[in-house]
Amino acid sequence: MSHPLTGNRSEPIDIEARLTDVRGRIEAAAQRYDRDPATIQLVAISKTKPAALVEAALAAGQHDFGENYLQDALAKIEALAERDIAWHFVGDIQSNKTRDIAAHFAWAHAVDRFKIARRLSEQRPEGADPLNVCIQVNIDAEASKSGLAPNEVAELADRLTELPGIRLRGLMALPSYAEDLDAQRRPFAALRELRDEINARGHTLDTLSMGMSADLEAAIAEGATHVRIGTAIFGPRDS
Repeated sequence: MSHPLTGNRSEPIDIEARLTDVRGRIEAAAQRYDRDPATIQLVAISKTKPAALVEAALAAGQHDFGENYLQDALAKIEALAERDIAWHFVGDIQSNKTRDIAAHFAWAHAVDRFKIARRLSEQRPEGADPLNVCIQVNIDAEASKSGLAPNEVAELADRLTELPGIRLRGLMALPSYAEDLDAQRRPFAALRELRDEINARGHTLDTLSMGMSADLEAAIAEGATHVRIGTAIFGPRDS
């Protein structure tokens, strides 16, 4: 007999229905803002959630999953090693995490130091495709947030082109919470404009990793290519 999936909580979670709802929101926002939905990648943020919920999302057609906590992620990566999954590391990266991130992930969304990027490049396994990376930008200048100030991004972008084991794909941001759509759009617009400024220097950044469950429409309006959705798919974060 099958049992409802609950994560670490008591209430059942219909992952397929939740994914259908999120995909519908992405499609509707893409249509509203004249975007091709095929250019918007859904990254399901499975941090703190068990492998069984990742398997349920896989069965519903989800391919890309994001993790913040390395040890929790490595256990799931091992449990699902035979499955076709693109793993995204979306949390802060310390030096003692780089080897495992370089070995097991396809993307790292929160690079904000050359030292970390260099270690990721050096530790990427021989024969593997370069690790896709985004530079994390503290777009709101929040003291509690990681990431570079916007005026520091160009220098790091230039330096990352020296590293063969990684491929700089774009920028990532986690703006302050706002309820109003216009207020949500402003930091995403600033990140898009910064991406365009970096590209004017000769780069070819194609990725804007921005937007979560509460503000994905605003992010799509401003050009998001990767939306990082956790709560709307898996329910509230487990402790």
